[in-house]
Amino acid sequence: MHQFTTKQSLTGITVGALVGTGYSIHKKNKPRDHIINEQTFIEPVSHLPKIKPSRRVRYPNDNSGLKLVLFQYQTCPFCCKVRAFLDYYGISYDVVEVDPVLRQSIKWSSYQKVPILVAETATGYQPLNDSTMIISALATYLKDSDKSLNDIVKCFPFITFYDDDGSKKNEIMNKYFLMLSTTQQKVDYEKIASEERKWRKWVDNVFVHTLSPNVYRTREEAFQAFNWFSEVGEWEKNFPSWERILIIYVGASAMYLIGKKLKRKYSLKDDVRESLYDECNIWIKEIEKQGSKFHGGDQPDLADLAVYGVLNSIEGCSAFKDLLHKTRINKWYSPMKEAVLTHQGANFV
Repeated sequence: MHQFTTKQSLTGITVGALVGTGYSIHKKNKPRDHIINEQTFIEPVSHLPKIKPSRRVRYPNDNSGLKLVLFQYQTCPFCCKVRAFLDYYGISYDVVEVDPVLRQSIKWSSYQKVPILVAETATGYQPLNDSTMIISALATYLKDSDKSLNDIVKCFPFITFYDDDGSKKNEIMNKYFLMLSTTQQKVDYEKIASEERKWRKWVDNVFVHTLSPNVYRTREEAFQAFNWFSEVGEWEKNFPSWERILIIYVGASAMYLIGKKLKRKYSLKDDVRESLYDECNIWIKEIEKQGSKFHGGDQPDLADLAVYGVLNSIEGCSAFKDLLHKTRINKWYSPMKEAVLTHQGANFV
């Protein structure tokens, strides 16, 4: 009985922290003190365990030449960012829905987080970790055909440091940069890159932190969110019934409490909806100032895809419905959704 109770608690807390807009995202932005003179790269692997994909996403006009597997949680905002990029550019991929309790399908990786994107290469498999690094590496690959994906990954080294609590951490260098080869490519890209990087960082460091306190603002909203997570993540298909029910009830309760802590940590307003509205209004005002359809102009750029991906992670939640009603975000979000779902970026691959 004790073993079962322990597993119940572990299941709820673990999934609550990882599914949707989890508590762990705040740890990505602690001060980078005590850097060690140690640099590593994401090493290729010779083989992967045989894991049946949860689903396969195929685009008939995919000209990227990439063979990809995405290890993910369906409603994780960082996983949604990666899928937004892949779908917009019409790049085919397989999806492995990771069991958030045992995480057996990513035991082969020392990273032990999602998303992990794995590319099949001529010599084996090249993992890519961290949503921002994944997108920068793939965008580099699409723009610079002279580099292999293995070579591109080496442009994003890990620097090891000790965090404030004394634990050893890794930070990915250059992850907001496209690592292009020729001088002309760099000159052309730098004309737009600074603003694009600025807003990609804003997504990771500011915007994403408004989500959890809003999704789990009340107990009722937390349960509504977890039921939606279950639907879009096909938990009935991927997890045993007892585990799915436990995830919803214990996970929603845990995330309701964690949402309160995040509200205090990030100094959100008493009505956290106002903080969400404020950040979305900042984004919309930037686009309106440019007088363009997207931040990237007539076509989305990586900043557009990052904001869209994160927002898409809460699309079925009450917070998103209120956002559409209280702000002008939909004038940008609807065209973005159409651009992603119709794979308009495939024309540039």
